[in-house]
Order: sequence, then structure tokens, then C-alpha cells
Amino acid sequence: PEQACSDFQKASFLQVTKLKVQFLLFTSSNSSCGQLISVGDDLKNSNFNTSLDTKIIIHGFRWLTRALGTKPSWISKLTSAFLQAAKVNVIAVDWVYGARGDYTGAVENVTELSIMISELISKLLARGVSEKSIHLIGVSLGAHIAGLVGYLYGGRLGRITGLDPAGPKYTRASLEERLDPGDAVFVEAIHTDTDNFGIRIPVGHIDYFINGGKDQPGCLRFISLGYNLVICDHVRAIYLYISALENSCPLIAFPCSSHEKFLAGHCLDCMDPFLLSCPRIGLLERGGVSMETLPKEVKVYLMTGSSAPYCMYHSLVEFHLQQERSVITRLEITFRSSNSTASVKITIPKQQLLGRGVLAHQAPLCQVEVVMLKYLPKKHLWKTDEALIAGKFCTTAMPVSQREKMFCLSEYLFLMKDRPLELDLEVACAK
Repeated sequence: PEQACSDFQKASFLQVTKLKVQFLLFTSSNSSCGQLISVGDDLKNSNFNTSLDTKIIIHGFRWLTRALGTKPSWISKLTSAFLQAAKVNVIAVDWVYGARGDYTGAVENVTELSIMISELISKLLARGVSEKSIHLIGVSLGAHIAGLVGYLYGGRLGRITGLDPAGPKYTRASLEERLDPGDAVFVEAIHTDTDNFGIRIPVGHIDYFINGGKDQPGCLRFISLGYNLVICDHVRAIYLYISALENSCPLIAFPCSSHEKFLAGHCLDCMDPFLLSCPRIGLLERGGVSMETLPKEVKVYLMTGSSAPYCMYHSLVEFHLQQERSVITRLEITFRSSNSTASVKITIPKQQLLGRGVLAHQAPLCQVEVVMLKYLPKKHLWKTDEALIAGKFCTTAMPVSQREKMFCLSEYLFLMKDRPLELDLEVACAK
């Protein structure tokens, strides 16, 4: 007989907060109709396909007004993105009963829930599923639950993706209590809210710090405006991941010791440590990194847009002064294409000739039509800055390999204060 569709439970404050867990299975043949599976049954009457990889989605604490215990709004989107991206089984873990109310209470449920999920995985392994084919996707608190499940399997499960792993109560936790690289064959984390709800330390083999990991474009800063704004940075990791699965354009990141160094143009390729294979958010094996043994806790950085599909192209921009100056030189460099504009400010230290930075823009570099250079002289109390500077402008798309030559505008440019210079930019597209 045809099975009825199941959905997430609805929990209210009046009900006892006992942990009541449901596992909902989604496959290509029931992509929007959850099939209830339990540890007790043998899954033979379900649509579960033992020959396919399995994605297990674990939500986190139901923050603030969602503490009433309702289905996370993004679950259906993430489920369908997985099913469209690959032939897989998707299991959504519904633990809204244990994830509402107060955060401390939710944290107290982590161990029990992890054991229940590991019992389900044992059932799958008994059906002939391989440990490597299991991929846990944990959101916020769910990332540490995924880590504990992986720890119970000795780090042998295939992959864990932490989507802005929770920070409160976990930043100083032991490796056994929180997500860490030993919890699966490949562990990755996407950080979007390290100054509030997310963890600020690296917890995977590869840790993506999006726009530095703190404030996301498009998320307003007025906390008083309500719940959705408070968690906007935190949930951005989920929507970035969904966008990467939909694969409209690549979300490529660059290893660097800090966000500041990345923005200043000090980390242009992925030679160290990834041997020129830059990591990408999405389903590529090991994030697209071609190494047998992955280093741990590598911080990687990228900039994104404020709305889907989020991806940006990164270019190195440089300005070479004709002669050294005794003051800091500041410039603003703007790229303009037919449908977008993007700018970055760069500084040239005093007694130096070169200033550089990373400019993120929506169109590929070869589609940027105009570059605008603006000299920003500083007003000093005791003297006025020079009204004119001369130098050369160069740019190249990232990642920058040794073989690539920078594209430079052929002549020296003369920049006057309050008079931006607009020039055609004709960078050839890569073949």
C-alpha cells in the first residue's frame, strides 16, 4: 500500500520536552513526500537504495521565536537541492522536540540524539551500505551532533559538512565534544557568523570563512528589527551550500593565515597547502582538493554577493607608483561590467611603490569593460597631500599561477584628486 507522507513534528511549550526523534527519508521517487523510517524496522519496505550515497541532515537549536518547535524553513530546499544534484538517499533528522526552549536544554540532548542517529547508521551498515558513503550535514548545533556521531564510528564515515557550527558552549569544548577533523574521512565547515552564534575556531580539514566569517552582505546590522535579521548571518551558510549544490557558478576559496592578509592580496593561489587545487564548496570529493592526505584546520577565504547564487570572481589589482612618497597613498579601484559594479580601496605604504588588493566582482574579469581609478589624498592638518600621482595599473584573475602574466594598462596613468580616471579594460578570456 502507498505510504502516507510524513512531515516534521510540531512541538509546543506546553508539551513535555522529552526527545522525540523522527527520521524522514527522501529519494528521487519521493522527493517531496517524507517516508518515516525507524531504527526498529529493516528499511526493506522503504525507498532506501543501498547502492547510493546517503545524506543525513541534522538541524540545530530552534533559535528565538522558532523555539516553539517547528520545521526549519530550509529543510525542503536543502533536500531537493541534494536530490537534484546527485542520485542519493536523503534522511532528515527531526528532533524539534529536543531543540526548542532553552539552548542549554538542547545541548543536553546532544549525546542521546547522537546515539540514536548512530543506531540508524548501524542499521544502514547492516544492509550493506559502506561507511564511506555516509555524509552527515549538520547545521549549527547539528554540526557538533554530526561530529559526535562520526566520533562514535572512529572517524570512518565518509564526510561531515558543518554549516556554521554552533559557538556557544563549544568554542572551548574538548575534541570529543565538538566537531573536529578526526570525526570523518573528510570534514569541512562553512563559517558565516563567528561573532555571534557560530564557532570562530577551525573545526575541519577545510574551514571556509565567508567574507571573513562574520558579517554577511545583505544582512542588516539592526538587531532590533527582529528574529530573521538576528540569525541572517548564521543561516547564510545553509543558503550558500544550497546554492553550491544547484551549481550555478563555483564558490572557490583561497587558503590564507588571516582575512586581512587575503584582502591585501597576499594569498593568491592554492599552492600551499593544496598543490594548486583550490577548494570549492559543494559535492566535489574532498572539496575538489587533489591530495591523498589532507592537512587539518586549513582556513580558506572567499567573498560572496548578498543574494543567490552568491558566487563572485576574485581578481588581484595592483597599482605601481612611479616614485616613492613620504606618505601613505590611498586609491579606490572600481570594475564595471554591463550589469554590475564592484570597488576596493588599496593603500601603498610610505616609501614603497606597490599597493595591491583583492577585488570581488560578479562578472568574469574578461567581461569587465571599464576600470575606474580614484586617488584619495588624505587631508593633513599641517599640509595638503600632492594633487597628482603617477603609476601603472595591473590586474589578473585569481587563482594566480606562476605562468600567468598580469594584464597591465600600457602607459603610466596620472591621477588627480577629485577626478576619477575611467579606462577601457580588455582582458582576454581564458581559452
